[in-house]
Amino acid sequence: MKKLSLLIYLFWATILSANVAEAKVIAKASSNDVTYMGRTQIAADGSVSYDWVGVYLQTDFSGGDIAILASDAGTSYHNVFIDGKWMRKIKISGKNNQIISLATGLSKGFHRLKLQKCTEGEFGCTTIHQFILVTGGQLKAVPHQSRMIEIYGDSYTCGYGSESPKADDPFKLETENCNKAYSCIIARYFDADYALIAHSGRGIMHNWGDSVRLSASTMSDRIGQVFDNHGSAAYDFKSYKPDLVMINLGTNDFSPKVTPTDEEYVNGYINIINRIRKAYGTTVPILCILPHSGGHTMECVPQVIKKMDADKYLFISNPMENIVTEKYDMGASYHPNYSGHCKIAMTLIPRISAITGWKLENKVVK
Repeated sequence: MKKLSLLIYLFWATILSANVAEAKVIAKASSNDVTYMGRTQIAADGSVSYDWVGVYLQTDFSGGDIAILASDAGTSYHNVFIDGKWMRKIKISGKNNQIISLATGLSKGFHRLKLQKCTEGEFGCTTIHQFILVTGGQLKAVPHQSRMIEIYGDSYTCGYGSESPKADDPFKLETENCNKAYSCIIARYFDADYALIAHSGRGIMHNWGDSVRLSASTMSDRIGQVFDNHGSAAYDFKSYKPDLVMINLGTNDFSPKVTPTDEEYVNGYINIINRIRKAYGTTVPILCILPHSGGHTMECVPQVIKKMDADKYLFISNPMENIVTEKYDMGASYHPNYSGHCKIAMTLIPRISAITGWKLENKVVK
């Protein structure tokens, strides 16, 4: 049986390789006709790797079909959108290169592809090697939006459990989807590009449930990296300059067992703000988010604002505790599901509008 399975695998691998070789257009992942948003690394062979949740690419393609040659250090899920419409979620798993069809049988004119990594770097690091089109097909760059938001966060920002229907469900990678988290919902509402620098269970000074007061490898360490979980190469902060930065960190700092002191947490938070200021300047608005779940963070973040009162572009969100209900709004491990995230987004959108001057639009928050 194992020998038969191997023969079948080799047969299909040969067929796919032949199909790619004959009458196909091959483009490197690093082509200037592909637009990436988020932290990525380009290799000498033109492949592009990334592991932060929410990283996405866009390109306009013609010819009716498009596929990718991809691999992953673990397992990652991606959302596929064609012409702004969600089509399906794909799974990229394993270090062997694999051909994955993203769209087929479309009209020959240009269509827009968006491929979004919707799961965390802890579970996988994706490498896109090539784009594969039919003969005559072309790629065309997608311009960036006029607005750009960067969000530093934890599991809420990642969309942990956002596709799970019940609060007591266990975590499954299949039900994590940042596209259904408040961060991406807000970006959609304001027609903004975005980058997520987020990892579940990580705090500024202390990680969830850690037995020591000051944890190793917190978000304070990771925010300066190209990769979340697959290397410590330094990020140079020159890929983009956001119009708004949001910080939603602290729930994990004050998790069970031991916690940092208020002073340690506040000083750690201020250090992150100072690093953001050094990277993007003194006039980019920074919004410090008070979590809907409340907790001691509600008392500490105002201390940050008070200590930095000379910074006129530093803001705090209006607290709305306990708006996410267990009955309707929670998914896996008592994290917000899509309904809960829509509620959180609705509390933040008016504040963001007031801070940035971006006009509120008459449209559904979704």
